Amino acid sequence: MQRRDTLKNKDLLTDIDFDEYLTQRWAAPAAYRRVFRISPTTSYEGPEMMPPDAAASPQLLPEGVSIGGAAQPGSARILTSAALEFVALLERRFGERRRELLAARTLRQERFDAGELPGFLPETGDVREGDWRVAPLPADLVDRRVEITGPLERKMVINALNSGARVFMADFEDSQCPTWQALVAGQVNLADAVRRTIDFTHPRTGKAYALGEETATLLVRPRGWHLEERHVTVHGRAVSASLFDFGLYFFHNAAELLAQGTGPYFYLPKLESHLEARLWNDVFLAAQEELGIAAGTIKATVLIETITGAFEMDEILFELREHSSGLNCGRWDYIFSFIKRFAERADFVLPDRGTVGMTSHFLRSYSRLLIETCHRRGVHAMGGMAAQIPIKNDPEANEQALGKVRADKLREVTDGHDGTWVAHPGLVAQATAIFDEHMPAPNQIDVAREPCGVTAQDLLRVEAGEITEAGLRQNVCVGVQYLEAWLGGNGCVPLYDLMEDAATAEISRTQIWQWIRHGARLADGRSVSAELVSEVLAEELSAVRASLGAERFDDGHFDDAARLFESLSTAAHCGEFLTLPAYERLLDLHG
Repeated sequence: MQRRDTLKNKDLLTDIDFDEYLTQRWAAPAAYRRVFRISPTTSYEGPEMMPPDAAASPQLLPEGVSIGGAAQPGSARILTSAALEFVALLERRFGERRRELLAARTLRQERFDAGELPGFLPETGDVREGDWRVAPLPADLVDRRVEITGPLERKMVINALNSGARVFMADFEDSQCPTWQALVAGQVNLADAVRRTIDFTHPRTGKAYALGEETATLLVRPRGWHLEERHVTVHGRAVSASLFDFGLYFFHNAAELLAQGTGPYFYLPKLESHLEARLWNDVFLAAQEELGIAAGTIKATVLIETITGAFEMDEILFELREHSSGLNCGRWDYIFSFIKRFAERADFVLPDRGTVGMTSHFLRSYSRLLIETCHRRGVHAMGGMAAQIPIKNDPEANEQALGKVRADKLREVTDGHDGTWVAHPGLVAQATAIFDEHMPAPNQIDVAREPCGVTAQDLLRVEAGEITEAGLRQNVCVGVQYLEAWLGGNGCVPLYDLMEDAATAEISRTQIWQWIRHGARLADGRSVSAELVSEVLAEELSAVRASLGAERFDDGHFDDAARLFESLSTAAHCGEFLTLPAYERLLDLHG
């Protein structure tokens, strides 16, 4: 998102500067109608815009739209009548189709539970065999060698944009707890970041944070199709969280991004099929049409983080080919999906999660297939996240952690990935150095490689390994502590020198569920049972209380987190997402 004032396209924003226009509008009478020009021939008209410090007033809301969340700092700036009407338009047009696709997931799961396995779709063979490529990429998405990801807290946004990474993925999803306050603040922070007005002064230290001259290109990850935003309803029904996050960001920032010579770029999470990608593509077309922006302006990278999505990579790219900026190996959610989709099968039980890495056959196969698929279609194949973070007070442990990061990034770049993810600014230089050494060009899309020959059997091959008491305790301890932080409003948590988000908590609870379901045995011969899990949970909670202190423990959400984790891990059926029941409790706690 580098500032490019000299490249500002006067055709995209005429009459007056957009920020200046908003300032005038906020100062204007309430009866004044909002009109701004997106092109010389097209203007968008909507209801009046609220002043920046006003509370949301029911009479200013579009017909059929209700807001259940309390007014937040900046909410009147973000939740304008025009912006909410835009979100409502998307919900009215695509909400029912989204729900039908979620129902299709349920039916597919029933077939998996009955013994069916996924495979490459025979009905889309012509797409896989066809000679087609995605649309050309904009200049600021050609070199993506290192991307940093993180939640939308104001200081973190500034640090990520200043980190030296080529791209910052601002996350409304797995590393962001979806409290109403955080969601509104996140949109405010992104709007300020786009306009380069974002700053922050630490209330305790007085340290000031502001953007540097050169900043990362900004991408935004909305929440997945399975989630709803309960604070906003259209005709009494909660809106899609995906459409809410995407719609507000796109509405408020698309014109300004284009004026700066960049664009509205996104990451799309947890897609299960090419039909879900088609839905996103149709959303993009509708959104661009509504705001008078050229089709193909939006670019989106899809995270391949479901086992079913891995069998439809060509088809996903094909559906989004006008808007595609590639695919990404979302490794942690992919492991979670692998466990969840085959939870009822004893022959798919995985060993300790710490032993399931990207060198495991099924994961290495999916990574290689993703590279081959993307490069054949002329677009980026992005590597995944190494969860290690710098360890400040232990040089030896820190060097071991950095060694794991270097090995992971070396594998990615030599396999053919065009870029990678890091979770901490302190790892940007390490990852960049490895990609600079082995990838001197902006990417490897046109580098010729031997066909990988990955088959359906490769994607489904489970390797044996030990299940240990230590692995069980790690799952319990990480899962409960992450959920406790999430219920407290924090979605990105450093635990035991790793950065944990919702995906790793999902692995923890589904793995325990699978072990119980199939009576898996620990290395010492004991069977994993609900009773054993309950016993380990009590012991780990006691250890956490001793470590943190009674006051911090008792004032936290550990009891809630433990009950939720245990219920999900020992339920009759493997739950789809822990964030669904956890969101119900989050609403109770935070409104």
